[in-house]
Amino acid sequence: MRVSDAAEEILEVLWIATEERGENAVLFENLGIRKGDEGLAELLGLAYVEVHGERVHLRKEGRDEARMTVRRHRLSERLMMDVLDIKGDSGNERACELEHLLRHGVDTKICTLLNHPTTCPHGNPIPPGTCCEEARATGDVGVVALTELKPGEGGEIAYLSATDVRKMQKLMSMGVLPGSDLLLIRVYPSYIFKVGNSEFAVDEDLAREIFIRKGN
Repeated sequence: MRVSDAAEEILEVLWIATEERGENAVLFENLGIRKGDEGLAELLGLAYVEVHGERVHLRKEGRDEARMTVRRHRLSERLMMDVLDIKGDSGNERACELEHLLRHGVDTKICTLLNHPTTCPHGNPIPPGTCCEEARATGDVGVVALTELKPGEGGEIAYLSATDVRKMQKLMSMGVLPGSDLLLIRVYPSYIFKVGNSEFAVDEDLAREIFIRKGN
């Protein structure tokens, strides 16, 4: 059952307070809600939380949902700031909007795209998902920078993280575009790779901004 956005916001604060700060409960004023708020009523009805006086406690029944809510939010922060280069308050706001949409396996796809990050851009831990555990067990590293490949390795270009317009134009003019297949040929003194029937050479800084979904 999908909980509402308002309920997710409450669960997120409760998880951070109890699991990361070691608190037993959170005051209503710190949650920014009142006893009659719909989000809280929803969580009470699901037995995810309980209220004692002016404090809200996260029950064990709500832990999994709270954990996944935090995971989706921090993955959204990574996507906004690392891939889309939307930082600061704007990045945080967009991440808050996006996290509620990461359902039906979308969070798994984004986690794999980001190479199963362990922390958000602020250094807070991202609760691991099943995809993270499977990747570690199988050695499937998902998406990596071109600099992480060895000569002879390749895969599909997943995305470009270049924030400099001139760098992005240079890559695009080469045909280095998401969805294209790339094969790394050499790493020194320059990174030489093949896209289609053409070979290109870039320095290490530019190679770090090309992300590859490794082939099997």
